[in-house]
Amino acid sequence: MKKILPLFLLFICGLTHGQTIVSGTVVDDANLPIPGANIIVVGAAVGTVTDFDGKFILNYTKNPPFSIQASSVGFETVTKAVTTNNETINFILIEGTALDEVVISASRTPERIFESPVTVERIGLKEIKNTASADFYDGLENLKGVDVNTNSLTFKSVNTRGFATFSNNRFMQLVDGMDNSTPALNFPIGNLVGMTETDVLSVELLPGASSALYGANAFNGILFMRSKNPFEYEGLSASIKRGVTSQEASGTNPYTDLSIRAAHKFSEKFAAKFNFGYLEGTDWAATSEVDRNMEAGTRETNLNYNGINVYGDEVSQNLKQVAILLESAINPATGQPYLPAGASTLAPSVQVSRTGYNEKYLTNNEAKSIKADWGLYYRPFENDFEVSYVGKVGTGTTIYQGLNRYYIDNFFQEQHKIEFRNKNFFLRTYLVADKAGDSYDMVFTGININRAWKPDLNWFAEYAGTYVLSTLGGANDAQAHAAARAQAETGRFEPGTPEYIAAFNKSINDPDLLTGSKFQDASKYYHTDGNYNFSELIKFAEIQVGGSYRKYSLNSFGTIYTDYDGSIDYFEYGMYTQIQKNLELNESLDLKLTGSVRYDKSEFFDGFFSPRISAGLTLNKNHNFRASVQTGFRNPTTQDLFIGLDANRAILVGSAPTNLDRYSGDYNVSGSGQIGGQPSVITQTGAAAYNNSYSEASVLAYQASGDVNDLVVSNPDLIKPEQVTSAEIGYRGKLKSLTIDFSAYFNSYKDFIAQEYVVAPLYGQVGDNSLSIDALNRGDDVTYNAYTNSKAAVNSYGASIGVSTKVFGDFDLGANYTFAKLDFDQEKYPDFTTNFNTPEHKFKATFGNTNVFKNLGFNIAYRFSDDYYWESTFGNGLIPEYHVVDAQVNYTIPCFKSTFKLGATNLLGDEYYTAYGTGFIGSMYYLSWTINNL
Repeated sequence: MKKILPLFLLFICGLTHGQTIVSGTVVDDANLPIPGANIIVVGAAVGTVTDFDGKFILNYTKNPPFSIQASSVGFETVTKAVTTNNETINFILIEGTALDEVVISASRTPERIFESPVTVERIGLKEIKNTASADFYDGLENLKGVDVNTNSLTFKSVNTRGFATFSNNRFMQLVDGMDNSTPALNFPIGNLVGMTETDVLSVELLPGASSALYGANAFNGILFMRSKNPFEYEGLSASIKRGVTSQEASGTNPYTDLSIRAAHKFSEKFAAKFNFGYLEGTDWAATSEVDRNMEAGTRETNLNYNGINVYGDEVSQNLKQVAILLESAINPATGQPYLPAGASTLAPSVQVSRTGYNEKYLTNNEAKSIKADWGLYYRPFENDFEVSYVGKVGTGTTIYQGLNRYYIDNFFQEQHKIEFRNKNFFLRTYLVADKAGDSYDMVFTGININRAWKPDLNWFAEYAGTYVLSTLGGANDAQAHAAARAQAETGRFEPGTPEYIAAFNKSINDPDLLTGSKFQDASKYYHTDGNYNFSELIKFAEIQVGGSYRKYSLNSFGTIYTDYDGSIDYFEYGMYTQIQKNLELNESLDLKLTGSVRYDKSEFFDGFFSPRISAGLTLNKNHNFRASVQTGFRNPTTQDLFIGLDANRAILVGSAPTNLDRYSGDYNVSGSGQIGGQPSVITQTGAAAYNNSYSEASVLAYQASGDVNDLVVSNPDLIKPEQVTSAEIGYRGKLKSLTIDFSAYFNSYKDFIAQEYVVAPLYGQVGDNSLSIDALNRGDDVTYNAYTNSKAAVNSYGASIGVSTKVFGDFDLGANYTFAKLDFDQEKYPDFTTNFNTPEHKFKATFGNTNVFKNLGFNIAYRFSDDYYWESTFGNGLIPEYHVVDAQVNYTIPCFKSTFKLGATNLLGDEYYTAYGTGFIGSMYYLSWTINNL
C-alpha cells in the first residue's frame, strides 16, 4: 500500500537516506503492540510512528549519540539513548491515567490535564477507537458536563453549562485552529462538513467562558479538534461502516459511513495528505402533531390549531376582524359588500388558522455528508518550523431547527488556510465561505403551498362569510365552524397530486418568502490570528502574546439579512497576553499561577477587557487543587445585528443602528381615511420595533381584558455585548488506581442577549391611548422580534465529578455526574426566556476492556438525563428524562492491519428526544471495518 501512495497523491517521491537508522518495537506492559505511537528525535523535528504491529524504522541525518522518545496517548513517555548506527531499541510503555494526557487548549501551551488551570475534557486515539457511539463526534456526549443535542442524524449541537439552542453561537468549534462556524448562521453545524474520523488525532473541550484567550465567541466553551500531521502519521487508512437506523416513525433504513486518509512524507522537508468522507442515511423523522397553542389537542379540538411538525397552520386571523373587513369590502361580482351591515356582530372574536401540511410531505428525510480536505506541509530547515496550506470542502443534507424547521439541502462550505508555525509561535490566516445550495424553509413551504391554491385573504374571507351566513341560517357555533372550514378548504392541493408537486417545487425554488421558501446565502468571513510564546527568550515566567482580526461579508441577497443592495461588511479584532509561573514551594508542594487578559473591539461597540486569573496547587505529585476567576463576553451575532426576515409569526429585525431603517414593509390599513385620515397603505420600517412598540404579552392581555392599563410600552434598547463573570474551583487527583476530577462553578451574566416580541401600531404613538389603541383594535399593527439585552439578573451554577479506575484486573470503569442549575426570577420577568436548556442532573458511565481476550475488546456506555424544559424561538416544551445504552465489540487482525467493530446505539430501543420539535432518536446497528496502514 505504501508503494502506491505517491501515485495516489500525484507527487513524485525523491528518496533520501539518513546516516543513522534505528529500528525497534513499542509495546505496553502486557507485551501488546502499540500502533501509532510517536517516535521522535529529542530536540529535533524528526520522527515516525509505529505500524500496526508496533514496529518502527527511524532515519536520521546525523550520527549518534542522540536520544529518541516514544509516546502514545494514555501511556507514560519513555526516552532512550542511541549510541550506534543500525541499533535496535525496544520500548515498553506503562499505561497512565487520563490525568497524564497532554492538552494544549487550556493555556495555549502543552501541559498535562492534571496541571491545567481550568476544566478540560479530552478524547484521543484510544478513546476514538473504543467509543461505543457511532463515531468520534457522537462520542462527545459521554464526556463529563457535555450536552449534545440532536437536531438530526447529521447535525448535533455541542454545548456546556446551559444557555443554548441549535443556533448555538455561545460555543466555538475549532478544527486545526480554524473556526468551523458557518458564515450565514454564525454557529457550528456539528460535524456535517467537519473532520473525517480516520484523520482525528485528538479532541479537547473547554467548558465555560474562555474569552480571555479565545475572544468573543468562546463564551460557553470551545471544542478543539486536531488532525494528524503527515510528517508524523503517514500511510493509508480507511474505514467503512454499514448498518441500519431504526425508528418507529421512519422504519428501518440503511446507513453508510466511509472515510479514507492518505498521507505521505516525501522527505524531511515535504509531506502531504488527503482525506475524504461520505455518509448517507435516513434522518430521524419529526412527526409530532401536538398543538403548540394548547400543548394538547388536534385540529378538531382547536380552531387555532398549530401542530408542532405541521406547517402552514401558523397563518391565522381573528374571525371578527375579518368579518368587519367583509362588511366594507365590495364583491366585484355583485357590486355589493361581501357581508351585510351588522353581520360581523355574529362572528366571535377567536383566532382561526389555516390547515397545514405534515413535515413528512415536505421533506424526504435524506441525511448526507460529503467532505474532503487536503494539506501541503513544508519544513524548509528540516526542523519544527513548518509552512502549511490546508483546504477543506464539504456539502451535506440535514435538518436544522431555528425559528422554523429548515431542510438544508446541498449546503456547501469551504475553508482555506495558510499557516506558519513552530513550537513557539503560529500565524495563520483563513477564509470560510458557504453557499445555501437547495435549502429551504419547511414552514414557509407549507404556507406558500396553501397560498398557491388559495390566497390567505380569500381563504379567511370564505371562512368568515360562510360562518356568518350559516349562523344567520340557524346553525350553532360548531356547525357554523365546520361549514366554514369545509368551504374554505375547497380546492386544497392534496400531497402527491400533480398540483401539490408543482406548488412544492415552485416554492422551494423561490427566495421570496411571500411566495416561496428558498434559503439563499453566499456569505464569508476572513480571519487572521497569531500567538508567540517567549519561553525561550524570557526565563522567569512563560509569557505569551497574541491577537486576531476577523472581517464578515454577509450576502444573503436580501433573503435573511438586509443586504438587498449588496454585501454587508464589518470587522472585529482582539489582542491578549498571558503570564504563567511555576513555583516549587518545597519537595511536595508546587504552585502554578496564570494570569491573562484580552481586549476585543467590534466595529459597532466599545472595546472590552476580559481578564482571567487562576492558581493550581499540586500536593505530593498526586493531588491538584485549582481555582480561577474570569470574565467573558460575546458580541451580538450577525443575525442579532443585520437580520431582516418576515417569519410570519413575527418580523425579525436586527438592532445594528444602520439596520433599523433598512427593513421596511407596506401594510394595508383597515378603514383608511376614517381614522385620523390614515392612508390606505402605510410603510413602516424596523425602527418601529425599537421606538414605537408595546410588549406582545401586554397586547394579548389587553385583547383579553379590554383594559388599556394592561398595555406596557416596550421600545427595547439596541443590543450590546453580553458579559459573564465566572468563578470555578476544582480538584484532580490519584488515589492508588482511582482517578478523580471534580469542578464547581458560578456564572453571573450581565446584559443577557435576548429576543423580545413587540407589537408596533401602524399609526399613533404608543402610550397615547387614542390612535395607537385604535390601530390595535383594528389589527393595524405589526409584530416584531427585537434583539436586545435583558435587564433581568441571570445566574447559573453547577458542579461535575468524574471517576475512573481498573476493576476485575484490567477492565476500565468510568462514571461522571453533572449538576446544573439556573438562578433566575421567572415570576418577576415572565416574558423573558433564558434558553437554559440543560437537565439539572446528568449521569454517564462506561465499562470496557481493550483486550479482554487477545485482540478482542468491548465497551458499553450508559447515559441518563433528567427531564428539563426546552425554550427556543421554534417552541417551548418539556423534554422527558431518558436512559440510553450504547455498546460495541471489536476484534483486531494484525496481519491484515484491520479492526472490525460491531456496535449499536440506543440498544434498549427506547426512543427519546433532546429538544422540542425534533424527531425521536431511534437505534442504530452497524458493522465497521477500519484499515490502518501506518
